[in-house]
Parts: sequence; structure tokens; C-alpha cells
Amino acid sequence: KSKMDVDQSTWEEPPTKILNYTINNWSSCSGNYLPDNIHEDKPFDQSSRWSSDSNHPPQFLTLKLERIAVVQSILFGKYEKNHVCNLKKFSVYGGLNDDNMMLLFDGGLKNDNVKEMFMMKHTIKGHMFPCGLVKIMPLQSWGPSFNFSIWFVQLQGWEDPGVVTPCLHWFNSYRENEAVRLCLKHFREHNYTTAFKALQLVTGAKLEHPLLTALHDKLVLHGDYDACESVIEQAIEEGLFSDYISHLDYTPSWGRVCFHDDSLGPEHQPGMRGGHQMCIDVHAEMIYLFGGWDGNFDLADMWCYNIATNQWTCLFKNTTEDNGPCPRSCHKMCIDTDRRQIYTLGRYLDSSMRTGDALKSDFYVFDIPSCTWTLICEDTATECGPKLIFDHQMCMDISQHVIYVFGGRILTSTSDRQIEPQFSGLYSYHCPTNTWRIIRVDCCGLAGPSSIRSRIGHSMVFHEKTRQLYVFGGQRMKEYLSDFFTYNVDTDEVEILSDGSKADGCQIPAAGFTQRATIDTELNEIYVLSGLSKDKEKREENVRNSFWVYDIERNKWCCIYKSETGKSSTWTKVPPHEPCPRFAHQLVYDPIRKVPQPLSIRFLLLFLRFSFVFIACLCGFFRNIICSEGTPGCLISPILDSMISGPLSW
Repeated sequence: KSKMDVDQSTWEEPPTKILNYTINNWSSCSGNYLPDNIHEDKPFDQSSRWSSDSNHPPQFLTLKLERIAVVQSILFGKYEKNHVCNLKKFSVYGGLNDDNMMLLFDGGLKNDNVKEMFMMKHTIKGHMFPCGLVKIMPLQSWGPSFNFSIWFVQLQGWEDPGVVTPCLHWFNSYRENEAVRLCLKHFREHNYTTAFKALQLVTGAKLEHPLLTALHDKLVLHGDYDACESVIEQAIEEGLFSDYISHLDYTPSWGRVCFHDDSLGPEHQPGMRGGHQMCIDVHAEMIYLFGGWDGNFDLADMWCYNIATNQWTCLFKNTTEDNGPCPRSCHKMCIDTDRRQIYTLGRYLDSSMRTGDALKSDFYVFDIPSCTWTLICEDTATECGPKLIFDHQMCMDISQHVIYVFGGRILTSTSDRQIEPQFSGLYSYHCPTNTWRIIRVDCCGLAGPSSIRSRIGHSMVFHEKTRQLYVFGGQRMKEYLSDFFTYNVDTDEVEILSDGSKADGCQIPAAGFTQRATIDTELNEIYVLSGLSKDKEKREENVRNSFWVYDIERNKWCCIYKSETGKSSTWTKVPPHEPCPRFAHQLVYDPIRKVPQPLSIRFLLLFLRFSFVFIACLCGFFRNIICSEGTPGCLISPILDSMISGPLSW
């Protein structure tokens, strides 16, 4: 047997090639806009396209491959400029014949002149499957009531017999096995026990996961509800619900963790502020708060909040008096939880103070065990590091002991003020060797596919497993940004996940300023609490907080909470169990303390501007998994999704 026959899941795919095709069938065409036009890429020729004579479905274009092949990707060419007939939504199906096709891709094109390539489904359970036909079905054009147009199509994949033949053999065997399983399903549903056992004995086919068979036996045949619950508990312990749970939407529940007590003096609790910084030591269950602005002055106090005892402790009333940093706001902090050290960099200065030594970018480290501050550098700009910046972002790579600093506005002296603001690029700092390195400079607004556009007030988190920085949102001069991209710190590669336009066809957080983000590298999720948002269409600013979850594996955003009020005049109408909208707040996350039960609790702790509360978010894992009278029948659906090995259900 070939290597692919044994296990394609560990097989390294060979290079793809362009697949030749002919036009097999089409729903309609308009005038001279014939289907054969899509063979040639002529972006400057308006007539070089296929165009339907109607926008009523079903409209389609079926391509017949010259040889049966595994189709990996499809590329669409476009006209030289925006066009109302471009496909906003479409689906692609594939199969060996026209009567038996499966969905390979579902998405849309941007209304521009840039070619777009999409990866299509070409594996089942780790095995590649072949296609003889590819059907493109337009669903919606960018112009309302306009017909559909396709300008150019190119398919890529593998057609070498050494690759395709084993895939074809496996696919035929897979279809036969699925047919047998469908028969088994039918026999069991109609209680044809003898036929069910005979077919299973002869073919050796497995209908489902053994636990699902046990559940069917206990629930359907014997009605033993107690035994059913034992089966469900075993499935939970073995993690068989994990995949199903990961695809459910969260249900938020706000809860006030800490109250402001007016009877306590300022030595027992931190005062109101914005532009402060927080970080969490997840192992010690401690949250550290430093600096900020109270509406009149910058602050230099440092506090520690004990999560277990729900108590604040003032570590320093003024860190300057203990060899620490001067009062500041709009700075950044990051924590090394292994070495128990906190680093802080940057600050904002009023224009009247931007002179001489005040513009030096000092860099400090706080050692938690000894409770001491150390000045690492008086001015990082003199050591190849960033100049004095504010509203930047800073992340720690704990395993490599490296700090990454991105963005922020550079402060310049009043006498040397530039016509346009200057923004800082991407830097790294190697802690053991005290070495700064500039990785990327600001692209000055001319962002390309591999460039990085600096900004302020953005979010940035680091994924230690994938070695990627995730950057979202922010502001550049008067422009609010909602683009989303990653930067691989090992390969120096930039990947644009979303350009922030509605052409992406997906729900994304609104463009805004001071969004706060955290990451869970085990669940592969990023959590974002929005700040000051900007509606590009309405051209107005508002502070309407929303909470978003980004699923990294599925590349999908989900809004799980949105405040009903956005203007300060309506904040009094906010329900008492919810925080009023705000920005310039802080957000920290504890990824360790998750209850290992079906209803896991994740604590999102926030210190909010002009308030004294932390907010705990209880995210419900299960949806509609509530049994009446102890009957676990409503749990069957998620178990099926997680355990059954095919498109079957009871």
C-alpha cells in the first residue's frame, strides 16, 4: 500500500499544480458574456467574463476537470476596478458526478481589483478525496438586483495518478462504509434487530462511538435513566463534549467583585483613575495596579489585590520615593510570572512638560519577592530601543524571556513638533542580555500585505504556542482602525486576518480606541472588551462597551455582550449588575482557575476607569443541556455531534 493508503493525516502534501478544466454546464448566460471567457485572465477587458442573465437562484457554472484530481484551492480574477456584478456571496461544490456533490467552500469576494484565492475542503478525516466536477453557485452580487459575473477562475491541486488513485480507492471505500452505516441506522430506528446484527456481523462496520451505543441501550431499550447519567458523566470525563462545547456561544453574567467603601481612607483602597496599568500573577492570585490619571494629576501609587482574600494592599504611595518610576499614565506593564518580575515602559506628558530630560524613555523592573524597583535604563532610545511613547502595547514571551513593544505615539519637544505625529514601530527586548532590537519600523501609513501599520490605543496579545503576536484595532491620527493581523516572532511573517472592512463578510468589533484584550492559549481564544468606539458610517463617537470572543482555530468573532447605553447621559439607566460604559480601563485574565466540570467558570478581572470594582464574567458552556425529571435525553444531540463518526443522527 502507498503511504497515503496507510495514513494521510501524517502525509506531507506535494506541491500543487494548475488544473485544466472545460465548461461542463451552466444555468444561463447573457449576450457575449460566455462561460468560456473565465479561462483567460483579462482584467482590463470588461467583456472577458461569464455573466448570468438573471440573479434569481439557482445560477451556476459547472467545471469539468481534464483529469480526476484533488482540488485544493480556487482563485478568482477580477475586473480592473470595482464592479457591481462581482460575487459578494457564493458557494463551491465538488464531486465525482453532478448528482453527488459536497460543499467545498462558502464565502465571498471583496469588491476590488485584487485576485483572491481560497483554500477549499479537500480532506475527510485526514484523507484527501478526488473530484471530477466543480460547481460554482453565485448567491449575491455586490450591486442589488444585478446579475452575477465571474471574470477568471483557476483551480489548483493534484492530478498525478500516484496521488489521486489511492485517494479514489479510499473515497470509494469510505462511501461504501457510509452506506452500510446508513442501513444500520435505518434498521435500528425501525427495530429490525436481526437485520442490524447480521449486517454488522458481515461488514464489521461501526455505527458510532461505543458510549453512544451504551446510551442507546440504557435509554431506548431499557429506560434506565440512572445508568444514562453514568454514561453522560463518563463522556464528560473523557472530554467527548469538548469539541461541541467549543462551538457554542457564551452567555455572560456580570458580577461585582469588589465594592468601594467610602468609610475607608485612601490608604486602604485605590482611588478613581484612568490610563492606569494592571497585570496578574496567576500563580499567586495577585493583581498589581500602578499609576494612572485621577482627573487632575498623574499617579505613582502601586497596589496589590489579593483575589483569595478580596483585599487591597498599598505597596507604594509614591514609587518615586523608593527608586521607582515617577508619576505617569498611558504607560504599559507586563509581568514575567516565572521570574516574578514586572516591567513598565512609557508615559504621557503634557505639551508644557516636553522638554529636555523629561523626554527620556526610562525603563523599570519591579521584583515581586523583594518588593523593590530597579531602573534598567534611563533612556531606551540611546540603546536602540523606542523613544518616549504612550498608548503603546507590551507583551512578554516568558519562555524566551523577551518583551515585545509595538506602536504608541512618540513624544517630541514642543519646539521640535512635527507637522504629523510620529508613531513607534515594533521592538523586542531580551531581558538576560539587556538588548533592544528594532524589528519593524512604522510603514508611515502606506500599509502593504507584509507591512505593519503603527497605531495607539490598540490591543496586542502573545500566543506562546504558535509564537504569534495578535494585534487588533487602535487609532492612527484621526482614523479609527479595526484591522486584525498576526506577526510571527520567529519567522518575521505578517498575516492579515481581517482588513476591518465589511467586505470581509464577518462580524467584527467596531473600530475603536483602548480596546482591552487577553488570551487563553489552551482554549485558543482571545477576549476583547471594547472602549471608545467609532461608527464609520454615522461618523460619531460613543462609549458603548461590548465583549467579544475570537476563536483562533475557526477564525471567528462572537459578540457575547453589548451595553444598551452609549452616552453618558443615559449611564444611570445601566442595570445595577452591569458596569456602565467606559474606556481607558484595564483587563486581566486568569487562565488557570477553571473549574473542571461541565459548567466551567472563567474569571475576567477588570479594574475600571472611575470605579472600584472588578468584574467577573461567568461564561456558560452548555446551551439547552437541562434535563427535566433527570432525563438526559436532551443531551443526545451534543453527544452525537461529538462522538458519531459520520453525518448520522437519531
